[in-house]
Amino acid sequence: MITGIKGARVRKAAAAVVTTGAVLTAAALTAAPAQAVTQPTITAKGGFVMNNSTGKGLYTKAADTKLSTGSTTKIMTAKVVLSQSNLNLDAKVTIQKAYSDYVVRNNASQAHLIVGDRVTVRQLLYGLMLPSGCDAAYALADKFGSGSTRDARVKSFLGKMNSTARSLGLTRTHFDSFDGIGNGNNYSTPRDLTKLASNAMKNSTFRSVVNTKSTKQKVTTKSGGYRYYNWTNTNPLLGTYSGAIGVKTGSGPEAKYCLVFAATRNGKTIIGTVLASSTIDNRLADAKKLLNYGFAV
Repeated sequence: MITGIKGARVRKAAAAVVTTGAVLTAAALTAAPAQAVTQPTITAKGGFVMNNSTGKGLYTKAADTKLSTGSTTKIMTAKVVLSQSNLNLDAKVTIQKAYSDYVVRNNASQAHLIVGDRVTVRQLLYGLMLPSGCDAAYALADKFGSGSTRDARVKSFLGKMNSTARSLGLTRTHFDSFDGIGNGNNYSTPRDLTKLASNAMKNSTFRSVVNTKSTKQKVTTKSGGYRYYNWTNTNPLLGTYSGAIGVKTGSGPEAKYCLVFAATRNGKTIIGTVLASSTIDNRLADAKKLLNYGFAV
């Protein structure tokens, strides 16, 4: 009898130990941290990614280092144009020989604008941002700068680019060109360019342009007839990365391969920049890695 009671006590004690162990195990499982997302490695010299809604930085690599921007400069070109008061996007600009001479002289990317054609401001923005037309950039700088000569108007437009940078708090950014073909003093940082793009994306026209994969634009010729320009976006993310909505490529001997990028998934927009990737393919891979990381964290 005594032995039976003692055995019962032992069984109860053992059960208590098992129960306690189960509780501890459950607690340990509950407290276990979620699997950490591995921060990616990119080939680019600099990179930055942020949550576009909150402005919170999610990834940095030399994010505040001044680097050549290549044609990502054209984000600011478009921003300045779209910030003009009483802007008429349907106003027509006559294409000058100076614009085509400029791209030929610099062996620059171009929208292949034809001298004498009358092209709207809206169409020039497509020519600027899709094929990365330096001729379109020149036309816009000439149109929206102030002064009695073309050189004066370009200088005025550059002044607007730099004053806009200051007003946006882009303290490590400077432009000495309207298209990224700089004269030694055209630079920004991954963080600054991302902030610039985030601001530019608030404009519906800008968003629409940079999210366009290709376009066919009808323009008026010098003789009063018409022709079509067909432009394809140089941004490799459009159509290859789910949710991609922009923004702009850049390249050059000093800039290497750059990309300012943005994508939206499930209501969350990630925006970022890679500067000085080693190759075109690595630029795309870098951007995809950073977008994936941005959506995962």
